[in-house]
Amino acid sequence: MYHNPVLLSKSIDGLAIKPNGNYVDVTFGGGGHSRLMLEKMQGGKLIAFDQDADALSNVPDDDRFIMVSQNFRYLKNFLRLHGIEKVDGILADLGVSSHQFDEAERGFSTRFDADLDMRMNRNQSQTAADILNSYSHIDLTRVFNDYGEIKNSFRLAARICEFRESKKLKTTAQLNGIISEIFPPTRINKFQAMVFQALRIEVNNEMEVLKSFLKQAADVLSTGGRLVVISYHSLEDRLVKNFIRSGNFKGEIEKDFFGQHLVDFKNISRKAIIPDEEEIKENSRARSAKMRIAEKL
Repeated sequence: MYHNPVLLSKSIDGLAIKPNGNYVDVTFGGGGHSRLMLEKMQGGKLIAFDQDADALSNVPDDDRFIMVSQNFRYLKNFLRLHGIEKVDGILADLGVSSHQFDEAERGFSTRFDADLDMRMNRNQSQTAADILNSYSHIDLTRVFNDYGEIKNSFRLAARICEFRESKKLKTTAQLNGIISEIFPPTRINKFQAMVFQALRIEVNNEMEVLKSFLKQAADVLSTGGRLVVISYHSLEDRLVKNFIRSGNFKGEIEKDFFGQHLVDFKNISRKAIIPDEEEIKENSRARSAKMRIAEKL
């Protein structure tokens, strides 16, 4: 299977689909969410985004479906290009697809010895290897600290800089070797995941892309339209939670001159929705998923 979609039924239910509404799936992947969305729709349009060319093999044959092979940071531009100003719902299933994790040469997984790539869009130039071999000690520390929340970021960055003095850091096996020197063996899998996550976020500029997307989502959703976001680590979830709650990424409630809260959304889910034990048993990658649902005011 290309990708086993997480929280599939709950996420589509969260969209409260109108039969003739227009909807967006900004992370098409294997198309699981999109196909169920189309089943719920009678007319309207479904616009899907995915910058990974591999996803094109999953495009459904449906006149209502429009595929955009671009990063979802260009949401507003491509909706306008297709003559759509407002939509009734947007779904974002963030993170890496099962397919990307399982394709060894993509370099996303700690399980395979492969080139340190980690690009969602393989047309972009910068890879994880480029970052590891060119960033300064300070910048590497920032990446590991901010995006991996790793306590030993300074030491890890120093060891990487020391390694590359004699040869380039090119493969996941080399990086895993360095990680094993720094962190205790009893928790090595956890630290490998944290380091790889930090690099992937930096390679794909994921935090800035998410911020841009959320702002655009607030602009293009119709009043009463739904935003459904599934995230897989605390950095993403914190941004989504704060934006829904306060209209900004710090989570600070702001008021206008008349004392009205400057927010775009009503929080529908109240707290994060997580997969049940049965889904986690069937799909271990669902374990860290958190879903939030909001309605445009």
